[in-house]
Amino acid sequence: MSHCTLALYWCDCGQRARLDCGRHARASLLAWKGESMRLISWNVNGLRAVMKKGFEDIVAEFDADVFALQETKLQAGQATLDLPQYLEFWSYAERKGYSGTAVFTKRVPLQVLHGLGSEYLDTEGRIVALEFPEFWFVDVYTPNAQNELARIGHRMEWDDAFRDFCKGLEEGVLPGDVPVERADADGMVALGPDAPKDTPRHSLGAGHMPKEVLPLTQAGETAAPKPVIMCGDFNVAHNEIDLKNPGPNRGNAGFSDEERGKFSDLLAAGFTDTFRTLHPDTTGAYSWWSYRFNARKNNAGWRIDYFLVSDGIADKVEDASIYNEVFGSDHCPVGIDIALED
Repeated sequence: MSHCTLALYWCDCGQRARLDCGRHARASLLAWKGESMRLISWNVNGLRAVMKKGFEDIVAEFDADVFALQETKLQAGQATLDLPQYLEFWSYAERKGYSGTAVFTKRVPLQVLHGLGSEYLDTEGRIVALEFPEFWFVDVYTPNAQNELARIGHRMEWDDAFRDFCKGLEEGVLPGDVPVERADADGMVALGPDAPKDTPRHSLGAGHMPKEVLPLTQAGETAAPKPVIMCGDFNVAHNEIDLKNPGPNRGNAGFSDEERGKFSDLLAAGFTDTFRTLHPDTTGAYSWWSYRFNARKNNAGWRIDYFLVSDGIADKVEDASIYNEVFGSDHCPVGIDIALED
C-alpha cells in the first residue's frame, strides 16, 4: 500500500501513515520521468510559529520531492531552516508579516518566477513558479475575498490573471516584468542591472533572494510548452461536498458564487482537481478549519487547498491525499503522487 493510500485513513491511523512515509526515500532525483514524485503543499499560517512546532521534522517525514508553502508571513532573512536536502525559493509580500510563498525542491529548476506580471497584483508574494524540464510547478496563495466580500473585485482580477498565467506557461509564453531567478554561466544567480554592487552572490536555491535584486522577464520571452502542476491555498470551496456547512456559508467569502465560478473557469481552461477526480464521493475531507468553535475537533472544515494539473497529465496522478493528522496550522498539508512518462 502506498504512503498516500495510508494517509487517506485520516484520523484512525494518521500517525502510522506519517511514519510509513519515511520508507519511500529516494537515493537519486537525476530523472523524474518514469519515477513517482511526491509533491506536498501546506499553508503554514506563519512559518516562524510552525518552526517551533516541529516543522523541519514534518518536512523530513514527508520526504517530498517538492514541498510548497503558503502564508509564510516573513521577509528575506527572517527564517533559517535546516533542510540541506532542499533548494529554497521564496516570494515575499511588501507588507511585513503578511502573505508570502516558498518552494523547497530536491532538483534544480531551469528558472523561477516570482509573480504574475502585474504590478498591481504582485505586491503580496503570492506566486513561486518553478520550471523543470518536464513541467511547471506553480505555488499560489490566492487572495481572500474578506468579510462581506470586501475584496471581491481584487479577487476576481486575480483569478483571471492567474488563469491566464498558468495557461501561458502551459503554452510556452512567459509573462513580462516578473522577477526571475536564473543561473548565469558560473552557476550563480544572475542579478538585475539595478542590484547593489555589494549584493551577495550564491548558487540557485541556496538562500533568500529579494526580488529587487533580480532581473525581470522581458515581453515576448518564451519557453518550451509543457504541462503545469499548480498547488496551494485557493481560498475557495468549489462545491457543497467541499465544506461541512454549505447552507449557512453560501455567499460568504470562500463560498460565493463569484469565487466558485472562477474556480470552475480555471478547471474549464484545461486543469484537473486531482483529489476530487480520484475521490469523487469522499465527504468530510477538509484542509482548513477555523480556530473557533472547536472546528477542527468537530471536523467542521473546508477543502480550500488543492493540487491541480494540466488535463493532459491527469491520468499520471497516482494518488491525491489530505494529511489532516498533521497539526501546527489552521490548514493541513495536501499532496499528490504523480509519475510522468519517459
